[in-house]
Amino acid sequence: MRLTNSQTIMNWDYLEPYTSELNVTHSDIDGMGHANNTCYAIWCENCAWKHSEDLGLTLQDYQRLDRGVVVHKASYNYLLPAFENNQLMIATWLTNCDYKLRLERRFQIINLQTKQTLMKAHWLMICTVLSTGKPARFPSKFIEVYGSAIVPSK
Repeated sequence: MRLTNSQTIMNWDYLEPYTSELNVTHSDIDGMGHANNTCYAIWCENCAWKHSEDLGLTLQDYQRLDRGVVVHKASYNYLLPAFENNQLMIATWLTNCDYKLRLERRFQIINLQTKQTLMKAHWLMICTVLSTGKPARFPSKFIEVYGSAIVPSK
């Protein structure tokens, strides 16, 4: 989903976010009464796939090219909890690419009711050969699609 006028009031860390909305469900809630930390990682992954597909690279493209971009290192900064029935907006950006092997993705999750940031995340990803798991250079399609989607900071 591209930025709409209603989303411009959000205090995003980067320009031009790709966004996805979700509702926190009962199954997301852990024994401490808030959304479990693992849910945030899943929400980020789902948003990243939607963004990739929107840019023009699908799982089928990865399989056809025998290449994928996989998370090498992930960092999550949990700022505030999410509770059942909270409406959240997840934003993601591609923020850096070396056009060879490495790609960086950032995330920010905002509670739509309070407009507060609940979490920020950073992924360092590398291109790998799917059939072997070994690092490999980006195919030209990855450079074309992901390289052209890098956003500047504010």
